[in-house]
Amino acid sequence: MFKSHRSTLAAVVFMGSESRMVNRTEYAEAAMRLDVRGGGRVLIYSHDTFGLGHLRRSRAIANALVEEHPGLSLIILSGSPVIGNFEFGSGVDYVRVPGVTKLPDGSYRSLNLNLSIDDAVALREGIILQTAQTFGPDLLIVDKEPTGFRGELMPAIGWLRQHDCRFVLGVRDVMDAPALLVPEWERKGARDALRYYDEIWVYGLKEIYEPLAALGLSRDVERRITYTGYLRRDLPQQPQLSRYPKLTRSPFILVTTGGGGDGEDLVDWVLSAYEADPAIEMPALVVFGPFIDRDRRRGFLERVGRHPKLDAIHFDTKIELLMRKAAAIVAMGGYNTFCEILSFDKPALIVPRTSPRLEQHIRAVQAESLGLVRMLSEHQAGRDPLHMAAALRALPTQSRPSDVVVPGLLDGLDAIRERVAPILGRPVAMPQAAE
Repeated sequence: MFKSHRSTLAAVVFMGSESRMVNRTEYAEAAMRLDVRGGGRVLIYSHDTFGLGHLRRSRAIANALVEEHPGLSLIILSGSPVIGNFEFGSGVDYVRVPGVTKLPDGSYRSLNLNLSIDDAVALREGIILQTAQTFGPDLLIVDKEPTGFRGELMPAIGWLRQHDCRFVLGVRDVMDAPALLVPEWERKGARDALRYYDEIWVYGLKEIYEPLAALGLSRDVERRITYTGYLRRDLPQQPQLSRYPKLTRSPFILVTTGGGGDGEDLVDWVLSAYEADPAIEMPALVVFGPFIDRDRRRGFLERVGRHPKLDAIHFDTKIELLMRKAAAIVAMGGYNTFCEILSFDKPALIVPRTSPRLEQHIRAVQAESLGLVRMLSEHQAGRDPLHMAAALRALPTQSRPSDVVVPGLLDGLDAIRERVAPILGRPVAMPQAAE
């Protein structure tokens, strides 16, 4: 195990100066030089039991931080099986813990290993703790789950609390309906675990939604909450695909389901609309996502192949480039896709899922009320192909998010940079002068 760079700092300052007292200004200047050159260390715990959302949000934050702080070393802890497909900025790496996956009944199992879920969690917990002890971060950013999956983060938190680490919990703009969130957090001990966190970042705006309002938090905890705004997304430098489908050379609708594990109903509804209404003028490109069921994808591809205005690809880790090219977007409205819709200023139709969480539905309702997007709910339209077709025909003339002025809407990464700067550059404790 190597020491934290803060311990090294004392040795550097005292090296060759045992016979004199260290000047406070000299020590502070040395601290700043080490912060600039060494850059500090950040560990991000990415909740990863389903889909791509947590990983993509953690990646956006990680890349923004290493861009702002040259020399920073940042590790993402994740069990995502596709994390290796994504590009990260210089200074970012990841430690992949054994994956777990959520089953339709709400239970969990090990993704690949032939282990019980308890054994898989124990293995993950050990890897997380060893990483924290060896890496020695200045800052731990935890995504969504204050205690980690099944409490797997708590041993690492206990160790880091004794080693001068700062703690931040980051949560998306909407967690779930209060009636579901409150008992879930009580069961997990999540609300009690908030006492370990120096700051709580909500990646959204208070004026749009307060995800933790129903938890009855103390004033002390409330004071630690910062609403950052949504996380702006930028374009990657190079596309993942060497050639996009032909229909992308003219205006098209991009249909994306994120990770794809729960997007089959949306894909089916869109394909049914094109099959039922030949008057839909603008073609559509469907991006299935890496977690869609293979048999369902095969059936969808057969239908796509029979329609002249449809095409599909499996997955694109740099989907931002397709979003920029698209004339409009149809999506389920997960957090990251919503950020991309705002960032690239695209007319969007949101078709939210309502099970097992109401997160997407709540976000879509709030966004539509502000005029940022339009929403089509299967509860309202009954998955009628003609209802979807009408919404698709209206998309090209729909207003863009920028037509509505919402102060601070996309300031999330700027706010995070501002919050992290004093942590990574904060003065370290003044060493005692040598006798």
